[in-house]
Amino acid sequence: MLETTIAAIRPADEAAMAAARELHGRLTKPAGSLGALEELSVRLAGLAGACPPPLPEPAAVAIFAGDHGVHAQGVSPWPQEVTAQMIGNFLAGGAVVNAFARQAGASVTVVDVGVATPLPTGPVADPAGLDPAVLDPAVLDPAVPRLVVASVRRGTRDLAVTAALTRDEALAAVQTGIRIADELIDAGAGILLTGDMGIGNTTPAAALIAAFTGADPLDATGRGTGVDDPTYAHKVAVVRAALARHMPDPTDPLGVLAAVGGLEHAALAGLILGAAARRTPVLLDGVIAVSAALAAAAFAPAAVDAMVAGHRSAEPGATVALRHLGLDPLIDLGLRLGEGTGALLALPVVTGAVRVLHEVATFDSAGVAEK
Repeated sequence: MLETTIAAIRPADEAAMAAARELHGRLTKPAGSLGALEELSVRLAGLAGACPPPLPEPAAVAIFAGDHGVHAQGVSPWPQEVTAQMIGNFLAGGAVVNAFARQAGASVTVVDVGVATPLPTGPVADPAGLDPAVLDPAVLDPAVPRLVVASVRRGTRDLAVTAALTRDEALAAVQTGIRIADELIDAGAGILLTGDMGIGNTTPAAALIAAFTGADPLDATGRGTGVDDPTYAHKVAVVRAALARHMPDPTDPLGVLAAVGGLEHAALAGLILGAAARRTPVLLDGVIAVSAALAAAAFAPAAVDAMVAGHRSAEPGATVALRHLGLDPLIDLGLRLGEGTGALLALPVVTGAVRVLHEVATFDSAGVAEK
């Protein structure tokens, strides 16, 4: 599946991008007056191979959840069982991501790809996959997400001691992400939004960012859920030691994910690859998403053409990763929650950028004189 998906990823269509730029020049506005929105719409035209590109709707958030053996190193003050408890909160519609999804009219799918403790169970659990009607609001209210059980293993191993995953486990997680992308797009999604949940997951994110970009672990590592100075220094040391132990090769993205990644990071990389193969935009959330995006770009450089950076996370590694990918974030609000919250807030910006190409009159059609 991974090889087939990578083979299907193609660079942006230059003719469609040129057509979008030309159309912008004829719309009733000064050239360049919409700033970064114009280039965003051009990029999305190139992804779709059409001008104007399809409106990015409906939107589907995929939250991948997993736990981390490195939690045993004391890198987070939060107990590991919070991962499963927050999934219960997602399913009850009580998290920030649920509130923002209601506002945006987006569906939410929660995927257990490696949670260590037992999950809440109930009628929303769907171990077989996604119902084709998952995006139909008459069937599934965004306030009541679908839970997909696709656990590869109950949390990773401790990357400070040994490889977090085997290559087969990392591959299984990547392929889970590809499958979820396909199912959401088959069900009608016009844009995918990344979400994540996993106590301790900013530590493997920092290791991934340092491995793929060559950044110093001090620059790639943030405070996550808000650790104090001694814990932060320890967290940086754990990341530095793990990279020295495993010496991950950035030209071998599956090996990097196996050595120092998390199951949700690997699944998010798969989601991005799956979206790129289907020429569907994927709106990246915070530091977990952009660390996964680095892996996706290492698998298939043209996958970057499908990526839209939703926001600049307060985690410093996010800026390092976005710079490496060549992506500019749409908003910067100092967020560091995850879940898909920043991506949801950026969603109207993406939709607006495309809607301009669909609905704004040209100078000729509106009878407006040009300069």
